[in-house]
Amino acid sequence: MQTASENAMAHIVNPQKEYRLLQQRLDRNVSGAPDSPAFMKILEMLFTPEEANIMRRLPSKPTRMDILAQKLGMPENELADKLTEMARRGLVFDFERKGRRYCSQVPVVIGFFEFTYMRTREDLPMTELSRLFTEYMEREDKFARAVFKGETQMGRSLVREEALPEDDHTEILDYERASRIIKDAGTVGVSLCACRHKKSHLGEACDAPMEVCMTLGKSAAIMAKHGLTRLIAPDEAMKVLDQCKAANLAQTGDNVKRKLTYICNCCGCCCGMMQAIRMFDIRNAIVTSNWVMQVDEEKCRACGKCVKVCPARAIDLAAPKSRIALPPGADSEPSNGEEAGKSARKACVDETLCLGCGVCYSSCKFGAISMRSRPQRVHTPETLFDQMISMAIERGKLSNLLFDEPEKLSHRALGRIVSVVEKSPPFKAAMAVKPLKSAFMNALVSGAKKATGDLF
Repeated sequence: MQTASENAMAHIVNPQKEYRLLQQRLDRNVSGAPDSPAFMKILEMLFTPEEANIMRRLPSKPTRMDILAQKLGMPENELADKLTEMARRGLVFDFERKGRRYCSQVPVVIGFFEFTYMRTREDLPMTELSRLFTEYMEREDKFARAVFKGETQMGRSLVREEALPEDDHTEILDYERASRIIKDAGTVGVSLCACRHKKSHLGEACDAPMEVCMTLGKSAAIMAKHGLTRLIAPDEAMKVLDQCKAANLAQTGDNVKRKLTYICNCCGCCCGMMQAIRMFDIRNAIVTSNWVMQVDEEKCRACGKCVKVCPARAIDLAAPKSRIALPPGADSEPSNGEEAGKSARKACVDETLCLGCGVCYSSCKFGAISMRSRPQRVHTPETLFDQMISMAIERGKLSNLLFDEPEKLSHRALGRIVSVVEKSPPFKAAMAVKPLKSAFMNALVSGAKKATGDLF
């Protein structure tokens, strides 16, 4: 006698269709998943056809296991076993709350890409998988432009606290300080840098430390259960942070003020977010900190160390403004060849590229670099709910976020209506007015929080 899952599997007569439907479902997510031959091969490597069928039918919001079982037409214990196995492999997100088990679909990023590479794996052909992910994410810009479309992004730069001026009148808030974020997290886990790990399978990784990406709070406890992260004490987390600063890695965290879920320690050569900036000129792929680099031209020796360590390639050696402003015929250059050319240049920053991370500050041995506050404070969403809703509005995917079960007739109908509304000029104009957008978002966030309680 066949089980319910075997019956379900018997109906999957066209496995390729399941992968195609999964790709389309993932592309509905706020961060997107554009079609690509490489991506289809990735899905085939990570999911069985039955798992693809389950994955595409999971809601994006955490949902109780008994409700999911009813929705998928499977016995609860059977579905729970399948989702446990998928969660172990980093393909779905599951956890317990007040004795009830919840599960949700995860996007490509931040999602099953990171979860696949956060630890060593022997159950996958990692070299081939890494080649495919590189082709999908870096060989063309479709994926990057889908992920980083709009103003609101998933990650923001954290400034090095030691780089901040003590006499600056700008208030330094707790959500800007990596040390405070780690302290407030309560639970901290550390895992392999997914981006550097992926590059290592292709022989392209730099020599920066590997086990340095930190997961925070409830997310750390959930991921540790499946072996995706290793729980560490706060003092060890601070040692990891210090190690990363010494290695000229930039700190990037959730683009939210409260309940951050991660801090990455990023290099310019491996990090996917940094690559979007450097390869595709998507300058806001990482939201800047509230600080920007400035150079004391008198102290700068044009050694070029800050140029080398800048992860966003925002610094160059060029004739400083003070020299450019000299009147024709004026000569302030030394007369001896190489020294003349070198002293004619100073470190200069492109403020539209500067992340305000402070890595350059730590590299300068002459005290020529400092950080000054940006003229206008950068907007940071309060929570993940605020972030996701803002991203959905900007990317024209609000209907997808609100009605994320397209197999339901009611969701399809309401989704079409909202889709028409959100793409209309009046709606776009209304969302361009900050007070109206804020009031609209507050209403949506309030509803989302009621549905999930204090999970995030």
